[in-house]
Amino acid sequence: MYLDASLPPGPLAQVPGIARAAESLGFDALWSTETLHDPFLPGALVAEHTQRLQFGTAVAIAFARSPATLAYTAWDLAQISNGRFILGLGTQVKAHIERRFGMPWPESVVGKLREQIQAVRAFWHTWQTGEPLNFRGEYYKLTLMSPFFNPGPISHPDIPIYIAGVNPGLARLAGELADGFVAHPFHTEAYLRQVLLPAIEQGLARSGRMRTAISLYTTAFVVTAPEEELFVRSQIAFYASTPSYRPVMALHGWQAVAEELSSLASRGRWGEMPTLVSDDMLTAFAVVSSPAELPLRLHQRYHGLADRLSLYQPFIPGQKDAFWQAYLARMRD
Repeated sequence: MYLDASLPPGPLAQVPGIARAAESLGFDALWSTETLHDPFLPGALVAEHTQRLQFGTAVAIAFARSPATLAYTAWDLAQISNGRFILGLGTQVKAHIERRFGMPWPESVVGKLREQIQAVRAFWHTWQTGEPLNFRGEYYKLTLMSPFFNPGPISHPDIPIYIAGVNPGLARLAGELADGFVAHPFHTEAYLRQVLLPAIEQGLARSGRMRTAISLYTTAFVVTAPEEELFVRSQIAFYASTPSYRPVMALHGWQAVAEELSSLASRGRWGEMPTLVSDDMLTAFAVVSSPAELPLRLHQRYHGLADRLSLYQPFIPGQKDAFWQAYLARMRD
């Protein structure tokens, strides 16, 4: 299992130091998010200030960008890092695509993302081989690539693409044509095993691929101290209030709680929401453990299930360094 870390949502000036520290401690990859900042810009700094550390976007919002902009950015980051970049894509929800990014919401989320990935790879194929660009689909018609706009071949053209998702449709799509699936932190072990992994297997079967063709990457909620519990409960409550994430709660019979959380969120009563997260919910969504036993508990939950793992807390050098060192050493053991 690869052990990864997440960048905190801070200014770009902090990225070189964080990246060097993450590599020095022994993390395998460093992931950036699209929350307060652009998720791609840190990649150039990670590439410049590390030697072996992989890095990627977990995630970049696909529907906020064209296939061309995604293809160019990923191509450059793969080239400058000698193939250490992973392109992680997510769809977000309709309200954010339309009202935050000002972009249209597709009739078929899975259909558009499938076509977008195929289009990105069509650009890469043209640049690497010199063959004409000729991609025609329902959402995109891409046939123009003159030499002036062609960056040409690179040494590491096989850029991994990961898809993020909560529900089976995107998991099936990942199995069908992606290199990895980013399982949302809002998951339980039962949901991974009973819903998402079978959907990935269906996609793999559709494309004739084996399970080894795709990596399952997830981020784990953990509670190792009393002060972390309220934060984790609030995050679980926030995600559970999202209507499109409701199937995770429904699997466990918590549909009514999810609906109540949605009602509270719509009225802005955020402070009341964590109280609806029961102890059973907490232990289903989070690994509750002492710091010393955390690696064992994570191993018990994710061994044979996840191929990459990070914790739902950003890596900040100088904070909890002893914890991170012990965590990595014990997880490796």
